[in-house]
Amino acid sequence: MAKYELIPQQEQEAETKHETKSSSTAKDVGAPPSAVPIGWTADGMPVGDPMMQRSQWETGIFSCLGKNDEFYSSDLEVCLLGGIAPCVLHGSNVERLGSAPGTFANHCLPYTGLYLIGNCFFGWNCLAPWFSYPNRTAIRRKFNLEGSCATVTRSCGCCGSFVMDEIQTEQCEAACDFATHVFCHACALCQEAREVRRRLPHPGLTAQPVFVMIPPGGQTMGRGA
Repeated sequence: MAKYELIPQQEQEAETKHETKSSSTAKDVGAPPSAVPIGWTADGMPVGDPMMQRSQWETGIFSCLGKNDEFYSSDLEVCLLGGIAPCVLHGSNVERLGSAPGTFANHCLPYTGLYLIGNCFFGWNCLAPWFSYPNRTAIRRKFNLEGSCATVTRSCGCCGSFVMDEIQTEQCEAACDFATHVFCHACALCQEAREVRRRLPHPGLTAQPVFVMIPPGGQTMGRGA
């Protein structure tokens, strides 16, 4: 059997290929894993690891006047609607979240009825929060925001005092969403409105422009002199 020897140039090329392959293999082994996709099932159960990439709300729940940025005038409008016409603010929040046409009326009118019944028979708005709090949960899930339960846990520094899986955590966050709407209803609506206005354009502003073609007017031939 013939025995071949590599010339110096071929030996250098072989060593270079071996080093490149070794470095790429080491890079692949030491590289961090890709982010786990985050989503929710139809039953409201988390898919993946939603606690991995939790982000905070753009504004606090008691930031009535919002932030001094390009949305400041919109924040003032939100504060005014939250105090005078919460039904309009709630309908606008659901509509901006990306629902089907007619969503504004389908949410604004029932909210108005529950608002009037609660204030007339019970003296305060105790029924509308039952209808509006699922929208807060939808906003929190859509943008993977930190819930009230996680915020309190992080602020108190009691993360290691109890351990819950993702399903229990989500159930706790949903209960906190409901409690937030019951005890701080107007502030919760305003915070949700500021959040969706900063993250999503209004559905009416995303429509394609329509060009109207106007035919030229009738032309007449001038009579010669």
